[in-house]
Amino acid sequence: MSNYRMGIVSSLDAIGEAAWNDLVARQTDANPFLSYAFLSALHDTGCASADTGWRPQYLCLWQGKALHAALPLYAKSHSYGEYVFDWAWADAYSRHGLPYYPKLLAAIPFTPVSGNRLLARDDAARQALVAALGELQKNAGLSSTHVLFPTETEAQLLQQAGFMLRSGVQFHWENRGYADFSDFLSTLERKKSKNIRAERRKVAEAGVTFRQVEGTEATAADWGFFYRCYANTYAEHHSTPYLNPAFFERIGKTMPQHILLVLAERDGAPIAASLVVHDRHALYGRYWGALEQVPCLHFETAYYQPLEFCIRRGIPAFEGGAQGEHKLARGFLPRQTWSAHWIAEPAFADAIRHFLRRESSGMGAYIDELNEHAPFKMLTAV
Repeated sequence: MSNYRMGIVSSLDAIGEAAWNDLVARQTDANPFLSYAFLSALHDTGCASADTGWRPQYLCLWQGKALHAALPLYAKSHSYGEYVFDWAWADAYSRHGLPYYPKLLAAIPFTPVSGNRLLARDDAARQALVAALGELQKNAGLSSTHVLFPTETEAQLLQQAGFMLRSGVQFHWENRGYADFSDFLSTLERKKSKNIRAERRKVAEAGVTFRQVEGTEATAADWGFFYRCYANTYAEHHSTPYLNPAFFERIGKTMPQHILLVLAERDGAPIAASLVVHDRHALYGRYWGALEQVPCLHFETAYYQPLEFCIRRGIPAFEGGAQGEHKLARGFLPRQTWSAHWIAEPAFADAIRHFLRRESSGMGAYIDELNEHAPFKMLTAV
């Protein structure tokens, strides 16, 4: 720590786009959600701000004027938009008359995508960043610190620093060099491939066609229709969207090379849309919505069309987002995710530690069971 100057930054403007993106580019598991364009869009449009319960408190280490390490950190006044659920922990604090909020949260807001969280130029800076986080959380007087969806290596480093680890599961698709979608289907069990063909046929027979619009070609009308679909999904669940039109307008201008819109149309009019983010490493499923109900339309718009894009572009993986066992039958396999948690109150820390041990054992068994039901054909040894 003596080699670095520590600071808490409430705005990425204080770091600067070039310095931030240079640090991100040095990471082994970076993705577009760590970019200055994505994070600043969340903050500047008010989606992740103090007013919405996401007060930026980025922890940074400098040597001179050079940024050597940083942690995307927030003081949170609730647990919405996180995808690692600690509502029961907050409730237990409340029932004992103790405040759980605000808490410290290191995460990409509203984005359950694993990747680097402990951004650093080298191992020494990363170790110093963990030490700085330890000092911060002890001096802040807050209930807890949570690091969501770090890499496994980062999770282990945090565990060594006294954090408790929690595991979860997502469903990811692997591109095994498929020539086309039919080639992918040929690797699945007959029943699974037959079901997928039937789902796609239902959509086609309903007269629905698709346009895959890359962000560089998307028009204002395309974005406007997508937002109608996105907002409608929340309305159908009697909820409020986390993201506003200004956010999507912003990323459409600042990171269009990472965006694909899939627009479903019938009789020349759009009826559904999905948005995915991609880089050369993976495609990340994000948002979907529809204004009309068509059987299997969700699977075609949010999964099969993006899978075709992956195959055509040679993108190695499709990360399907949080939860969803239905993805297993469509070629997505379980992948373990991580989060790390530090609890200030010793009695609560002990109770949560016991809970996480039980949960971890059950999660391991769950992943094993899912793998036993993988949809791919068994390979016969020659």
